[in-house]
Amino acid sequence: MRRPPGLTPRRPWLRPKGRAQESRLRLGRVRTAPSSGASSAMAAAARPRRLNFFPSAPARRARPSAISGAGGAEGRRRSRVPLFAFSPPELLFFPSRRSVALLPCVWLRGGCGMALPRLLVRALHRAAAAAAPAAPDFNSFVTRTNTCGELRAAHVGQKVTLYGWVQYQRQGLFLVLRDFQGLTQVVIPQDEAHSHVKELLSSAPLESVVRVTGTVSPRPLGQQNPKMTTGDIEVKAETAEILNSCKKLPFEIKDFIKGAKEFLVPSREAGKFYSLPQSPQQFKQLLMVGGMDRYFQVARCYRDEGSRPDRQPEFTQIDIEMSFVDQAGIQRLIEGLLQHSWPEERGSIVTPFPSMTYEEALAEYGTDKPDTRFGMKIVDISDVLRGSNIHFVQNALSYPHGSIRAICIPQGVRYLTNKDLESLKESAKSQFNQEILEIIRRPDGSLKSLLTKFLGEKEQSELIQALNMQEGDVVLLAAGEHKQVCSALGALRLLGANLLEAAGLALRDPTAFHFLWVVDFPLFLPKAENPTELESAHHPFTAPHPSDASLLYSDPTKVRSQHYDLVLNGNEVGGGSIRIHSAEQQRFVLEKVLKEDSEVLSHLIEALEFGAPPHGGIALGLDRLISLIVDAPSIRDVIAFPKSFRGRDLMGNAPDYVTPEELEPYHIQVSWPLEEKEAKKN
Repeated sequence: MRRPPGLTPRRPWLRPKGRAQESRLRLGRVRTAPSSGASSAMAAAARPRRLNFFPSAPARRARPSAISGAGGAEGRRRSRVPLFAFSPPELLFFPSRRSVALLPCVWLRGGCGMALPRLLVRALHRAAAAAAPAAPDFNSFVTRTNTCGELRAAHVGQKVTLYGWVQYQRQGLFLVLRDFQGLTQVVIPQDEAHSHVKELLSSAPLESVVRVTGTVSPRPLGQQNPKMTTGDIEVKAETAEILNSCKKLPFEIKDFIKGAKEFLVPSREAGKFYSLPQSPQQFKQLLMVGGMDRYFQVARCYRDEGSRPDRQPEFTQIDIEMSFVDQAGIQRLIEGLLQHSWPEERGSIVTPFPSMTYEEALAEYGTDKPDTRFGMKIVDISDVLRGSNIHFVQNALSYPHGSIRAICIPQGVRYLTNKDLESLKESAKSQFNQEILEIIRRPDGSLKSLLTKFLGEKEQSELIQALNMQEGDVVLLAAGEHKQVCSALGALRLLGANLLEAAGLALRDPTAFHFLWVVDFPLFLPKAENPTELESAHHPFTAPHPSDASLLYSDPTKVRSQHYDLVLNGNEVGGGSIRIHSAEQQRFVLEKVLKEDSEVLSHLIEALEFGAPPHGGIALGLDRLISLIVDAPSIRDVIAFPKSFRGRDLMGNAPDYVTPEELEPYHIQVSWPLEEKEAKKN
């Protein structure tokens, strides 16, 4: 008897009973559940069942239209050959435009070799094709408007209702909602009018089922996620409901840990712990006090903090300390070290590295770690506009630290869309509370801006000259407090560079390595929580700049430090300082300036009293430096056994619970939260 095309003879009697049976097709496989005879197979055929279709590699190459079960051009083409199987329960497969339709087939009592008549096969195929929808609508018959995987930029402005599981929630600011189609980021409202929505979504346990209604909005510039199909948009929640709350999960879900702390390790002495060092700072200073002239170590350091692409809980640094050294000596040492060890494949590096003060970096690049591979520097145009009658300009300049500054984006008219410019302005507003005004130079040389009607020809000409504007350039202007203005324009400089490169303008050479020393940092900064109090800009052992030593006792806010950072392509790869070697000065900094208890560091202060030499040092982040050299996106890519996002050792399943018997030698008892106690029992 002839078989319909595409069928392979079956010998079901050769298969052991109870094992999963596989039906081989010419274009793929159908995997069915275990079967134990015809009666159970007939019963199974009557039940709705989920089957997985696994096409073989040759099938994918031979007939993509016949095996595609998803969307796309291949999935939309209908196959002319039905896929069907002869293992019980018998199912006939007909590919629809975007999904696979399953129809029960006639039961073949004769087993293998009993073929369906071709006319019946074709008739069933035509019937299935006629019944199949043009495209599946996953939102029909349900109360949602969209799935979590289909929203795009074209949906911006639409009000939508989503249902899904809480995949991730960050600090009450946003959450990621998941369903079978994908992920969508939901912004949690922060205003008082929606406080109930914020409380509900912020407290919803992970994997809880929720309904969210809100408006689709574009993500702020620079926050798009190309790894998500919905990465260009977010939904600003207006109403929400928890449909089903999830219990505490028995496995880890990633979250952020804020701030850096030491890891504590218990000892066998009751109540005493080890503290793993964030860095060997005090140890190496004590070495210098003890007469050790110089020291270096490839040091493993630990910080109990949330991970980022360039950080993780344990990391390695090249740690160096020297006696009788100044800042220039440390810099020459590091430049020689890097030049000697630099890989030949990356070309040569030129020393000495250029140097820039903190104030210069902030004024020209808006950051203390500038990427000097491209221009677009911040320009001070305060003097150009000082004589104008523009209200916001005069208002900004009336403040003690008021400033008018701008950056010029080359060929911005050609490479940036109106949407890009609006996104840049929105980014400055949301991140820095800074308004931005745009100025465009037309092909005829004239300026297009809300500002130009307040400026005469002379002022416009001076503005063009100050910014070196060419035809087609776009200028972003900001007015306000100096540091805020510079920080906002510095961020826009980097975002603008990303947009230009994404549009095809080569701006930064990916093979170039631009090292830079940044020096003369402030010694102290106002505390964020209380600006009337001061904290160390880096650490309390940094010496003041020799020229500012007297200001330490009269106006510490104006004191520069002898700290120095090494920057590579906009990334900090090292930092160090000349240390305080006077016990009296160290005690004054701790007690009078920082308002700290100096007794905590009495061992160091006492050591400084016994002839401590002038000394200084630096630490290079080895993991970060290597990741930049090899162009790796994360330091985890260059660490042999990295920890997970939350610092977990997934292979060793650490940290983990231990028994009371294991804790007994350390004189520790654990007070378990109720839910963890139940999980531990189970």
